[in-house]
Amino acid sequence: MSLKKNINNIKKNYSLGIIGGGQLALMLTEAAKKRDLDVCVQTKSCDDPAGLKADYVIEADPLKIKGNKSLISECKKIIFENEWIKIDKLNLIDNNDIFIPSLEAIKPLVDRFSQKKLIDSMNIPCPRWLGIKEFKSLSDEENNNWSFPLMAKSNKGGYDGKGNKKIKTKVDLDSFLTENDSEDWLIEEWIDFEKELALVGSRDQKGKIRFFPIVETFQSNNVCDWVISPAETEYDLNLFAINIFSSIVNELNYVGVLCIEFFYGVNGLLINEIAPRTHNSAHFSIEACSSSQFDQYVCISSGIMPPEIQMNCEGAIMINLLGLKKTFPISIETRIQKLSEINGSNIHYYGKSREILGRKMAHITFLLNGKTYSDRYDEAQILLTKVRDIWPSPNE
Repeated sequence: MSLKKNINNIKKNYSLGIIGGGQLALMLTEAAKKRDLDVCVQTKSCDDPAGLKADYVIEADPLKIKGNKSLISECKKIIFENEWIKIDKLNLIDNNDIFIPSLEAIKPLVDRFSQKKLIDSMNIPCPRWLGIKEFKSLSDEENNNWSFPLMAKSNKGGYDGKGNKKIKTKVDLDSFLTENDSEDWLIEEWIDFEKELALVGSRDQKGKIRFFPIVETFQSNNVCDWVISPAETEYDLNLFAINIFSSIVNELNYVGVLCIEFFYGVNGLLINEIAPRTHNSAHFSIEACSSSQFDQYVCISSGIMPPEIQMNCEGAIMINLLGLKKTFPISIETRIQKLSEINGSNIHYYGKSREILGRKMAHITFLLNGKTYSDRYDEAQILLTKVRDIWPSPNE
């Protein structure tokens, strides 16, 4: 581990420390800079996205306790880029009040098992599920209550389609259970949904909750392709989603930003997953809202009163730009240049060192003008086509 300077005049204390240095940490750093806050990040390389913008970099694996201690010694408050943290190790550091959210609040959300148990304990609707060991012990009669296809999900580390496996037949299931004889996976009933929705909100130190509009997310090969905000939803559904969000963050005394992903269909509104952090589905908020999800987290963590959240336009579309094959004929620089020439484009390039197939390299946001959802959706489709003509999705 080494410490490296990103500015000439190094300060001893920084307003915020971020565990992690990827694109979420980059956008958190950018939001902090707009608030004139100094930022220190702990990440593996100074060349990571957030390392390029931070005031100070602790060049260390974010999961290593030595680097965590160095970060704590430099910063007034510590925030998280993602939930892949070592709760038990961080608890050994006598500085639990430095973390936003607290370790106690985030602990039930860092893996799928604990999330599912929390949701079940609160009687909130979600797909039926069992751990592999429980599933293996089912009787033949109990097995008949599960129909194919099924979804297998890894307990930890699942994102962007990773850690998910569709099981189509009993042969597939038997093979999967033979290969995975541990509690690293759970089995979940398959949900035929009409829409995938997401709700991102914040809860401040005083317990006040603020919400971004509910959005609809569109996936390609289990990876988010694009997002439209706001979604077309009924009042009762909005109220139910807001009540679910409020119940969870209040139950945990959670402070910070959190996202809930939902399935919606004939079974009503079901929680898919909870992400205790800023989330891809609310990237649109940087341009489309009075305060972005990153601004909310930065304000809450540094003791600044968070602004109220309002859309400053009729709607927005956010499109993910993922890494393409090395053989793709147009360079990433040329793609970015061509995208910038589309009227109304707002490009966020993450500055990652290598373009890898499927890796999140950037996103682009457009504000929409239509007064109705139908008009905004049509407008979004035109923009999506223009973007994909320049930068196609690797999952199509």
